[in-house]
Amino acid sequence: MRILLFGKNGQVGWELQRSLACLGEVVALGAENLPLCGNFLDLDGIAATVKAVAPDVIVNAAAYTAVDKAETDEERCRTVNALAPAVLAREAARIGALLIHYSTDYVFDGSGEHPWRETDIVNPLNVYGQTKLEAEQAIAASTCHHLIFRTSWVYAARGGNFAKTMLRLASERDALSVIDDQIGAPTGADLLADITAQAIGRWRANGELSGIYHLAAAGQTSWYGYARFVIEYARKAGLPVLVAQEAIKSVPSEAFRTPAARPKNSRLDTQKLQHNFALTLPAWQMGVTRMLTENFEKLS
Repeated sequence: MRILLFGKNGQVGWELQRSLACLGEVVALGAENLPLCGNFLDLDGIAATVKAVAPDVIVNAAAYTAVDKAETDEERCRTVNALAPAVLAREAARIGALLIHYSTDYVFDGSGEHPWRETDIVNPLNVYGQTKLEAEQAIAASTCHHLIFRTSWVYAARGGNFAKTMLRLASERDALSVIDDQIGAPTGADLLADITAQAIGRWRANGELSGIYHLAAAGQTSWYGYARFVIEYARKAGLPVLVAQEAIKSVPSEAFRTPAARPKNSRLDTQKLQHNFALTLPAWQMGVTRMLTENFEKLS
């Protein structure tokens, strides 16, 4: 099996290079242009790359993820997040390939308190969410074989993330304020990559599994709860932590104004994924603990 992976240098793409390697030949591309094109601003180049590689599976881990910047950079965001995936879907349909695409809880408006199901009404609050929704719609309209994984609060041991930011601030300040009215599940890039590899195998045995799936770690927390968990873990591990646990204050979203509105309810119902692919998703604390342990070992 030949797999064409776009976005190899991102958090999810980096982990996918590992998880997909056991399935067959992986052609992994970043944003380079030659000899193959991984630049999602070059739509003709992307189409030519699919034609040249002729993959059995296309995995799209490339995306424009600067949520606030997207509000004033809409054209570029739409090209990367919507138009390029539409090209991949068209080419996948032409050659009969499976297209794997990652989407987001931002396609919803974040209302209510119940976990979102795949069939719930979409209503994005910002440009980023709108362009990700447009990609979903284009992929479905193409009639290509596809698996779309909506996820949320993605982090990885490699590169920056919320946990690392909190640890840095906790070592510099004696008080912190963290948003407590946005709820979701921190989801590791390694989990997304491992589930993707398993899903490809199951899809090859049963092509009826095509569709949209919600994929996130089990459980839920707020950014405030996430921060407290990370800082307490660091304290117990003996890392320098200046802020006391009682000095971590919860605040509403309105305390931090951003150009792009964020959904308050990022909970995702993953029952469809777990049932159709016979999977059990681990608690978010498990993945975060593993990520923190790996980073602490590098510091010791």
